Amino acid sequence: MKHIPLSTPYFNGNEWKYVKDCIDTSWVSTAGNYVNKFEKALCKYTKAKYAVACVNGTSGLHIALKLCGVEFKDEIIAPTITFIAPINTIKYVNAEPIFMDCDDFMNIDPDKISYFCKNMCTITKHGLKNKKTKKIVKAIILVHIFGNPCNIEPIMKIAKKYKLKVIEDATESLGSFYNSGKYANFHTGTIGDLGIFSFNGNKIITTGGGGAIVTNSKNMAEKAHYLTNQAKDDQVKYIHNEIGYNYRLTNLQAALGLAQIEQLNKFIKTKKINYFLYKKYLSDIPGITLLDTPSYSNPNYWFYSLLIDQSKFGFNAEQLMSILNKQNIQSRPLWYLNHLQIPYLKNQVFSINKAIWFHKNILNIPCSSHLKQTEITYISKIIKNAHFYNKQH
Repeated sequence: MKHIPLSTPYFNGNEWKYVKDCIDTSWVSTAGNYVNKFEKALCKYTKAKYAVACVNGTSGLHIALKLCGVEFKDEIIAPTITFIAPINTIKYVNAEPIFMDCDDFMNIDPDKISYFCKNMCTITKHGLKNKKTKKIVKAIILVHIFGNPCNIEPIMKIAKKYKLKVIEDATESLGSFYNSGKYANFHTGTIGDLGIFSFNGNKIITTGGGGAIVTNSKNMAEKAHYLTNQAKDDQVKYIHNEIGYNYRLTNLQAALGLAQIEQLNKFIKTKKINYFLYKKYLSDIPGITLLDTPSYSNPNYWFYSLLIDQSKFGFNAEQLMSILNKQNIQSRPLWYLNHLQIPYLKNQVFSINKAIWFHKNILNIPCSSHLKQTEITYISKIIKNAHFYNKQH
């Protein structure tokens, strides 16, 4: 069997047509019609009122924090389970993260956020003050891990009660939406004050790099556009009244993204079919469970996460990763927990237990939008054979 990568893009639509148009017309940089078309397509798909394309998801998170008024020494409630980008952007604005545990879907735990705000903080005229650090808690960053939407309704209630901003890191969850509750039919990224998407090469759609900020606030959208375009106050005389950033998406990338978003529903349909194929083929292997999706949502099925019980399966996540690698199958463990990363060892940690368990027992397996059934069968067979080989020896 040839190499099966973890997650690679699939180009089967108008990608070449649109990119070629950029090249033929010489509109390849940050000006051009495709940037506007891509932003409008994002708004139409997610039902967000405004979208501002940017160079990557990280830049979008940076701008979102600035738009939420996060300042020096402010604190942000953030998950320990996430790619490090949203945590690093907190430092970009000279603020500090408070690390929070996860729920059963590896998303930030609303119950622990509530307990922390109620018992570890006090309400002041300046905002929610952390009793331990004496700093103001300004916002919550939530991350929809691997495309599974957070339990957002209680988080929004907490945010309203304590006057906290909510930034949705939806970089992994484009296409995911809620199917029940107050936010039924709302897409991830469109409920908080701002949402951020990523179009990195491993995401469900790609622009090669790229990201976007979405919001329902006209003022925030205008300010995001201003800051991501070097804060130009006079386009001709180059007057800049604020510090801006070179964060604008290129027309070339936007052309690729437009062709990709035209196929997004098809990608999600395929990924859902493949998720349930995996679930079927892995169901009879002791100690192996495919992580469920939240009942309150329709996820995009971006990543497939195995939960591994070593006592029943015979190998731990790291050992299974090695077995798969020897068979030309790429897999990946959960990110190293952020509260244990060297730059963040001194930051406050609140009641983290479940995240530690997940980190030890999760392994992500191939999930590309063009993954074939024969490849899923092969991967499942290798996992099954590993268990029975261990049992016999």
